[in-house]
Amino acid sequence: MSAAEGGWDGNRRRGGAGGSGSGGGCSGDGPGAAPAGGLLNRFVQLPARPHLAGSKKKIRLVLIRRFPRSRPILKVRKRSFRAGHRAPPARSGHRCVADNANLYVFGGYNPDYDESGGPENEDYPLFRELWRYNFATGAWHQMGTEGYMPRELASMSLVLHGNNLLVFGGTGIPFGESNGNDVHVCNVKYKRWALLSCRGKKPNRIYGQIHAYNLETNTWEEIATRPHEKIGFPAARRCHSCVQIKNDVFVCGGYNGEVILGDIWKLNLQTFQWVKLPAVMPEPVYFHCAAVTPAGCMYVHGGVVNIHENKRTGSLFKMWLVVPSLLELSWEKLLGFFPHLATLSRSQLLHLGLTQGLIERLK
Repeated sequence: MSAAEGGWDGNRRRGGAGGSGSGGGCSGDGPGAAPAGGLLNRFVQLPARPHLAGSKKKIRLVLIRRFPRSRPILKVRKRSFRAGHRAPPARSGHRCVADNANLYVFGGYNPDYDESGGPENEDYPLFRELWRYNFATGAWHQMGTEGYMPRELASMSLVLHGNNLLVFGGTGIPFGESNGNDVHVCNVKYKRWALLSCRGKKPNRIYGQIHAYNLETNTWEEIATRPHEKIGFPAARRCHSCVQIKNDVFVCGGYNGEVILGDIWKLNLQTFQWVKLPAVMPEPVYFHCAAVTPAGCMYVHGGVVNIHENKRTGSLFKMWLVVPSLLELSWEKLLGFFPHLATLSRSQLLHLGLTQGLIERLK
């Protein structure tokens, strides 16, 4: 079960292979790169890239043609970064969600004063901010939003429904004592937050909640799962990530009280059978966040990678959990050959033969 991290991060022993490593078959050099030996169960590290919007660089494309180039209540300003700092600072306890085009990262915690933005971060050691990573361009962008952004910025629940991010629960400082039970909504298209007016009795103020409820029987229940035939069950852990694709749930990383874990397990929700994936995380990590795209690609961001030094990371990795469709394979290959497609206008992209759906992934 996930929980906010105050009070025990820096008092544990050094965790296994925590820290930046080269294990786990990590390869690739961009959003269009594919690891050697197949796509499934192989992590690819994604480097941060500058935002491409407004670039006037001309490129030669497939056709060998050359193209030119409500009243706000509270405004949450973008933090100004040093030159070259175009990605979110290292953090833990944050949450992320994904659609076909973007990864959205909200909140987080880092007690390191410099890594947290120093005097420019009014919410230190928390991050009261929303970031977007575009899969097609490989560029991070901090979203300037307006409205009622939550102040409980660690270990909240976050889901994406259409263009709306819904945030529930979570905790602020001090951890476990300033918990929330409101529902905040952010429209990522219009970049506005709102406090959702809910009816009925509110749940308790909670954080780190992974509660499960059977909607068919209207009861809470504990389900017995079946172990891997040779390895058994996954090691007990906390602060791991969990994503779902149809009837399969994938558990990634975590902390067992002694070491940081880097293994990946799959649980089938029909058979309740555990399977250990051959993948190993390049950076064993806990208090990270993970999200899966509708196409079946998992993205893992941030987290604690070294217990002894209480060190966090800002690394971003991806791994296909299902066999990519021909559309996804072709799209990644196209982006690998023409990484500046996002600089073209919609009419130019339509002229090249791209569909509206693919064009939306670039904008």
